[in-house]
Amino acid sequence: MVESNYDILGILEGSTEHEIRNAFRRLALLYHSDKGGENDQFIKIKQAYEDLKIGKKYPETDLEKIRNSRVYSGDSEEDIRRKNQILGQELFKEMKLAEEWTAELNRTNSTGIKLFGSKSLGEIELERKANGILSIKGNFMAGNLTYDGPIIMQGNITSPSWTEEFRTNIHLTKGDFKFINPLENKYKIENGARVIADNGDIVVGNIFGRKYKIQDSDGRVGIFKTQEQRTFVSAPNGKIIAENIINTVSLEADVIMVLNLEDDVEISAREILFYGSKITYDSKIKLKKGGMIRFFENFSIQSLSNDALIKLENGKEIRLFDIKTKKIKDLPDEFVPNKSEFDKDTTMVGNGFTITYEMLDHLSKKPTKNQKSKWGSKFKISKN
Repeated sequence: MVESNYDILGILEGSTEHEIRNAFRRLALLYHSDKGGENDQFIKIKQAYEDLKIGKKYPETDLEKIRNSRVYSGDSEEDIRRKNQILGQELFKEMKLAEEWTAELNRTNSTGIKLFGSKSLGEIELERKANGILSIKGNFMAGNLTYDGPIIMQGNITSPSWTEEFRTNIHLTKGDFKFINPLENKYKIENGARVIADNGDIVVGNIFGRKYKIQDSDGRVGIFKTQEQRTFVSAPNGKIIAENIINTVSLEADVIMVLNLEDDVEISAREILFYGSKITYDSKIKLKKGGMIRFFENFSIQSLSNDALIKLENGKEIRLFDIKTKKIKDLPDEFVPNKSEFDKDTTMVGNGFTITYEMLDHLSKKPTKNQKSKWGSKFKISKN
């Protein structure tokens, strides 16, 4: 099992601040170098104590240390690249072993629990349960894992920088992929990782990609190239339920339910539900034929960029501005038979109004003359 900061201090999860402090003081007396103890162990204990004071359950992994070490002048981009390649290669090998181990358990319908990785690389615990669910605890940082069944996970998913060949790929041939309490635990998918569930749902937290500048390969001063690591999450026959989708991300599913889209995000689905209030100008929303979009935030119109694009499966493109400003009363009756239920100034965006593919495909279609003259008949005004 992955060693937590509670384990390092020898106390139970959920211990009080007083109990954590007493455990640290007791161990410090044993391991401090001034008392003849092991300095490395004392550093580990002190770090666990500092982590628990800010609510961090697990120690920082080596990959996190390397990522954070970019703030130090001693590590150049080349050093970071080299370290990530080494880590990526080693973790890739470990996840290959994990994939083979889980496949064998599936083949024999057996249960099992095993740690992969190492103290230096970072450990991850895999457990196949009697019902076929694969439980993952710890951060998944590199390599491939294909599993023929559902996965539940406690931890983050990332991918090593500059090492495309060791990119993180998690592939479920059947079943759902779910983070346990993703919003409460702030679990995320990031940095170019890929998660695909062929025939199930994906329930996660925030999803981030990464875009950054690297120095010119020819050494020209002041010249940089933009490099991206696009995170990709796919449930072609199911739902994706996520929180914020930010910075170079692509999602595709039958149904997508999200809060906000920010900074070069592309989503594609038959049914798309927005529960937040922000979509930036460089977002692209691809709607499949026969599909629909709904915005549930009452004031969505305030934070939705005019230049975000909705692209229909037939190739037609519509600026978000066009539906933000289109009033429901100006749509043909054939698309909205219950117009009387809406205020005269209500637009298509907000309050959960169902925007269908057909509405968008015929957005420029005008109401018929009969439709416009209904007010006359209502008050018995003759045309003669």
